[in-house]
Amino acid sequence: MSKSFLRACTRTAVVTVGVTALSLAGALAASAHVTVSVDTTAAGSYALLTFGVPHGCDGSATTEIAIKVPDQVRTVTPTVNPNWDVRTVTEALNPPVTDSDGDQITERVDQVVYTAKTPLPADLRDALVLSMQIPDVSGQTLQFPVVQSCEVGETAWIEQQQAGGPEPAHPAPSIVVTAATASAASAASAVPTSTAAVASTATTESGSGNPLAIAGLVAGLLGLVVGGIALARSRRT
Repeated sequence: MSKSFLRACTRTAVVTVGVTALSLAGALAASAHVTVSVDTTAAGSYALLTFGVPHGCDGSATTEIAIKVPDQVRTVTPTVNPNWDVRTVTEALNPPVTDSDGDQITERVDQVVYTAKTPLPADLRDALVLSMQIPDVSGQTLQFPVVQSCEVGETAWIEQQQAGGPEPAHPAPSIVVTAATASAASAASAVPTSTAAVASTATTESGSGNPLAIAGLVAGLLGLVVGGIALARSRRT
């Protein structure tokens, strides 16, 4: 094996190790953040947002997590977590707004505050879940600034990510609203329930009727004809 080949292999290995180390460092830094994951981001849908609390403040146990609700969101329902007490902080709406049912809403949830019954050790993690309706405007980014209080000190995850810029040291958890999708209820209401409706739907979808349905109808008619001929012959006999 030539020395030049060995040198080339060595350089490749060094570059690979360096890239891997940088990638791992980035992944570890991201996992150290307070983050949010969501089961759906579709505009107008009801979603469950899970906030991950991965560590304390410089090794100190976490005592409280305060989540700021975006101004675009009026109602939030916290999920009970047996390790935490939870309360909501509301603010008045001026002027009040009217919802889709015609009811007047005079206040909204501004913050959801979870207080640990026993401080969460820095080497353990937990998850806090909120239920809410996604605003009916796709393309917008919803920011959820979080203040993490610990036995010693606190960390404010409130910095906004600038488009095209580097990730801030303490980014606020956020989601991007996507386009609305057809609801299951709408899909179910479109399913025909009567025989006539089924026949009509089959004809409409194919333009001149479903070929398999037509073939079945022809086979049935032929069966009736053959049965009639056999019956007539048996009577003559």
